Amino acid sequence: MCVCVSRRKSHCVKEVEKLQEKRERRRLQQQELREKRAQEVDATMPNYEIMCMIRDFRASLDYRPLTTADLIEEHRICVCVRKRPLNKKELTVKDLDVITIPSKDVVMVHEPKQKVDLTRYLENQTFRFDYAFDDSTTNEMVYRFTARPLVETIFERGMATCFAYGQTGSGKTHTMGGDFSGKNQDCSKGIYALAARDVFLMLKKPNYKKLELQVFATFFEIYSGKVFDLLNRKAKLRVLEDGKQQVQVVGLQEREVRCTEDVLKLIEVGNSCRTSGQTSANAHSSRSHAVFQIIVRRRGKMHGKFSLIDLAGNERGADTSSADRQTRLEGAEINKSLLALKECIRALGRNKPHTPFRASKLTQVLRDSFIGENSRTCMIATISPGMASCENTLNTLRYANRVKEFGISPSDIPFSQTGGSRAEVSPTYEEEDFTPLPNRMEEMAGDPGMVLEGHGGPSLSQLEVLEAQWAMGSSPQRDDLKLLCEQNEEEVSPQLFTFHECVSQLVEMEEQVLEDHRAVFQESIRWLEDEKVLLEMTEEVDYDVDSYGTQLEQILDQKIEILTELRDKVKSFRSALQEEEQASKQINPKRPRPL
Repeated sequence: MCVCVSRRKSHCVKEVEKLQEKRERRRLQQQELREKRAQEVDATMPNYEIMCMIRDFRASLDYRPLTTADLIEEHRICVCVRKRPLNKKELTVKDLDVITIPSKDVVMVHEPKQKVDLTRYLENQTFRFDYAFDDSTTNEMVYRFTARPLVETIFERGMATCFAYGQTGSGKTHTMGGDFSGKNQDCSKGIYALAARDVFLMLKKPNYKKLELQVFATFFEIYSGKVFDLLNRKAKLRVLEDGKQQVQVVGLQEREVRCTEDVLKLIEVGNSCRTSGQTSANAHSSRSHAVFQIIVRRRGKMHGKFSLIDLAGNERGADTSSADRQTRLEGAEINKSLLALKECIRALGRNKPHTPFRASKLTQVLRDSFIGENSRTCMIATISPGMASCENTLNTLRYANRVKEFGISPSDIPFSQTGGSRAEVSPTYEEEDFTPLPNRMEEMAGDPGMVLEGHGGPSLSQLEVLEAQWAMGSSPQRDDLKLLCEQNEEEVSPQLFTFHECVSQLVEMEEQVLEDHRAVFQESIRWLEDEKVLLEMTEEVDYDVDSYGTQLEQILDQKIEILTELRDKVKSFRSALQEEEQASKQINPKRPRPL
């Protein structure tokens, strides 16, 4: 009996000893690993710890990128993301690549975070889109899945639209315009030229050749709410809505193009005079939206239209509180046009009865692209991979996700079978569970009346005074702006809405002052001619003094009346400028979370 007990005890002891040996062996392995990593540490790498976390996480993934063998799916609205490689500047400062594209439709952002105790960790944010292109993807490949399926739409009497959206320097102009070699751009490898190439190939097909279609092109930019013709020495154009609610860009030149080379020449001319400026992200930032349109006509009437848009850098939309008025107005217009664009595309996808296209000049000139059953749209969101651009990258991805809301689940992330379980990807760092991002609309939406409450105080009374003076009460443009801000309460604070109202009012007033000034100038020429005739009359020996006095008084009365009216409008316009400045100082970029 005693022997059995001793045997049992010895077995337990052996098991305990085995566990101790395993523990000691594991501790030694971990110590060796730590020592090895300590030896590998690059002292010049500022974020070596984060780099190791990202590397370990990527090692657990099973990569399944997009290939030419993948099927091209039919989408009325297609939203995709393109990641560019790290550029020379980022490599020089040893910036980290924090973007991973593990599969054909998933994008992951490894956002570095820090706890209260200064421990660093990664927050892995996951997004899903129709397509995700990694940094090795060519323009031809991006075109194959995005704009190419839309070309046939314009031959079927439809409207096609392709946008490139993202931070300055993320690859929008490279994607749309073509590859860069230094400062020189090869326009033949951009989506503009690739789309034009396929349009001319389509024209040769028997079923379209018999229609005797002609191809035209226009190229214009929208800068600070104004439209300029890039093919006509940047002539300023007017956007008007006719009685049939059709938007016309008055004076826009259409050039007939007969081959791809003709299109390339027009692109080079237009790109050479596009407005650009400096931002924190780039020394040569696109400050305008560039719109290149390929128009197919049959016997003079429009048969179809393909609009290709290189949008202004989205980080400029945050410049609404800048000290410089021109920068503020640029930022306000970009901010408003991007919000309006998003809502117009959403309205197209959901077949909503009303599209708020009048809320911005961009969506106004593209109105016909958002209505009708035969309208198709594609958005290419371009993102920078660097850790320094992480915030702008997340903003771009959230915007693209709001255009066409995709769900995301843990099963969408392709973990390798041997790289660890989904519950515990890597024990060396913390990571957030891969659950869908919470709906910020539900999370942040407070009382809808808050937008209207933001109008309180002296700024509203000043706006009301200006409206009364200028007879500018409710208008379709302002109604659409209000609707736009209500639909984006989580992004537009009450103060920002008031600022947008001030800017819209300012733009309307500016156009009216300029129009009235031109009219007064033309009238002044007529007055000079009339006065010249009067003075010539006084040189006669027996001229009619009564007639001279009467006519001169009439001319002076007209001058006083018209010039006084113009002066009062200029005074009101200057008041509006001050009002805009005051409103810009009150801006709260995001609505506060409700208590």
